[in-house]
Amino acid sequence: MDEVQDAPGGPGTPPTWSSSDKDMVTTALGPSRVWATLGHGIVNEVYWPSTGRPQIRDLGFIVAGPNGWTEVKRTERYLLSLPRPYVPLPSVVHEGDDFRLELEFLPHPLRDVLLIRFALSGEGMKLHALVAPHLNGMPTNSGFAGADLMASEGEAALCLYADTGFSRTSAGYVGTSDGWQDFARNGRMTWQYPAARNGNIALIGELAASNGILALGFSQTPEGARTLARSALADDYNETRTLFVSGWENWGRTLKLPYASPETRHAAELSAMVIKVHEDRTYAGAVVASLSVPWGASHDDAGGYHLVWTRDTVEAAFALITAGQFEDAGRTLDYLIGTQAPGGNWAQNYYPDGRGYWTGKQLDEVALPVLLASKLRAVGHLTNSPPEMAMVRTAIDFIVRNGPMSDQDRWEENAGASPFTLAVVVAALVTSADYYAGADRDYLLSLADCWNERIEDWTYVVDGRLGRDLGLPGYYIRLAPRPDEGGPEGIVSRRNVMHGDVPAGELIGMEFLYLVRTGLRSADDPRIVATVKLVDKLLAAQTPAGIGYYRYNGDGYGEHEDGAPFDGQGVGRLWPLLTGERGHFALAEGADVTPYLEAMMRMVGRGGLIPEQIWDSADITDFGLETGKPTGSAMPLVWAHSEFLKLLAAHQTGTPAEQFDAVVTRYRGAPPVAATWHWRETSAFSRLPAGRGLSIEATQPLSLHIGFNNWRRVKDVQLVENGLGMFVYHLHPEALTDISSVQFTFFDPAREQWLGRDFKIDIVGK
Repeated sequence: MDEVQDAPGGPGTPPTWSSSDKDMVTTALGPSRVWATLGHGIVNEVYWPSTGRPQIRDLGFIVAGPNGWTEVKRTERYLLSLPRPYVPLPSVVHEGDDFRLELEFLPHPLRDVLLIRFALSGEGMKLHALVAPHLNGMPTNSGFAGADLMASEGEAALCLYADTGFSRTSAGYVGTSDGWQDFARNGRMTWQYPAARNGNIALIGELAASNGILALGFSQTPEGARTLARSALADDYNETRTLFVSGWENWGRTLKLPYASPETRHAAELSAMVIKVHEDRTYAGAVVASLSVPWGASHDDAGGYHLVWTRDTVEAAFALITAGQFEDAGRTLDYLIGTQAPGGNWAQNYYPDGRGYWTGKQLDEVALPVLLASKLRAVGHLTNSPPEMAMVRTAIDFIVRNGPMSDQDRWEENAGASPFTLAVVVAALVTSADYYAGADRDYLLSLADCWNERIEDWTYVVDGRLGRDLGLPGYYIRLAPRPDEGGPEGIVSRRNVMHGDVPAGELIGMEFLYLVRTGLRSADDPRIVATVKLVDKLLAAQTPAGIGYYRYNGDGYGEHEDGAPFDGQGVGRLWPLLTGERGHFALAEGADVTPYLEAMMRMVGRGGLIPEQIWDSADITDFGLETGKPTGSAMPLVWAHSEFLKLLAAHQTGTPAEQFDAVVTRYRGAPPVAATWHWRETSAFSRLPAGRGLSIEATQPLSLHIGFNNWRRVKDVQLVENGLGMFVYHLHPEALTDISSVQFTFFDPAREQWLGRDFKIDIVGK
């Protein structure tokens, strides 16, 4: 290979990635490690050997004949079908003016190979396969064209082989000497370059017959990829197909879905399959957010959504539990035990092997695995094991030390107090309390009560500007900065728009609905009802598909006004998963959830996949944007399919998947009167209701210099470490009966210095 002459035009034009507009996703249930996605009727991504490692941009086809040539992905004249909604064996039929191309896409269950069965009909027509390697997600590859098509980059290689052979092949550089450029300039395949190295390359092969099977094999070496491709073609195709189908049918028959209309059941089975496809096998239990890169066709991105977000993964596991797939959800819990950091948290997101990608810390992503363990226990699938108990306790330790404020909210944009994060954190503290005994258990429940009671202090505004037109007394906001940064009166910076700073009180989202969903507040709480009215006015939009919702007012995560792809800034669009969240609230208030389920079923792509976002404006054909249909964001979004399944299950049971008896019993939908308020510098308060205890806390062994009623009765005490890593000085209510104020400051014995700030808490309500 080293002696052949490279094609001209290297290194080619700068690469972009694949469109996130997917028709279908597929993988086999077996030892093979290949995941493929289809878009525009062709393969437009393949992942190997895990869901976090994309290897090709696309594999498409050109049909050429006496009257010219057609690249089938550009014509949009095709139909897609599956044998059953939970069997991802896609068949695609492309229709041209003078040809018909039938394709079937079959991941081999036993080998790291994608098989494509093709049948072309039409007088004098020739079929050409084009593959654009992007091995290891890298833009620079080397490719070779001979009896087969080969490419390599580092320790990754592919081979595209045909059982009927190629009559000619060529390797070229994208934009200069690739096969598509050959057709564009010459109207037919005339170039036969044997190699294109160290560039953005593409390979093309003219198939020697109109009917046959292609095998795309992956391995660490070109020789290994060729061996796998040829071996897969030596296997009987029908036997391989039967093995693939039986694996999925055996799994699909175990689904336990609510009785529903045929259309709804079809969507539910498809959603369950989509979640299952996104599970890794090299790292069993890992579920990536999406086998796609949002707006990938406009840029190149090594990350994309083919990463594990703990939040999305747990949402998927909850959905699988509602569908009776306890084993699948249990594997996810085991995987999360394996990826937990020593400190108790999880990386913001990470590759399936556990390597972190982004570096933020999000409290909801620490609380949700605890809730997953609680859910598996509740359905009788999990008994306390040492690894599971260690995971829960380490996660709770992290929450106790770092809560209640989070470095990032669930949209990964801002620090502070989020109703969503607070809801799942409080629920995690309560559901995990029985992992502890004695003083530690009492402390956890006391902390949960305090944080629960103070949710409105942190996230509810009275007489806010957004509610005045509706005459609302107040409403929950999307997020408030930390108390020392202004709290609800502080400023939130929207990072995806120009001049994004906005008062926290003028930013609303749907995070507060989880207060109802987890059982911390009732659906008829006047504050909840008022905020729902505001959400329905400011965040809801009617589309031909049904009602959709924005993440928050002024969001910029979406296409620009003219439809151009999001490039760090844009205009936020409607999220189908939020339609599901609004549906869960409708359930809680006794309304019909069917319109929300049906809307989500219509907000889908050609193959029924639910996207991250749908378009909310007039159609823009140049960008393929249609009102109420998917945008260029991620599709499918596992979280959206999970939300659909959970809403369907809740429609039958009347109870959200994230609701636990221990939480409902303790709070009964109303904020508690906490016996003790827990003061930390990160969630400080200056007023304490009379009759409450006071716990002054730090994460390090400090000395406390404390006085009462304007520095009288001054004393020095040492904070005492509890069993959860906090250093505490506790004052019982009786010790504060004749106290109007408490003053204190800290001294660090290790550094032999005062920390330089005095604090005061007034006792109010006497």
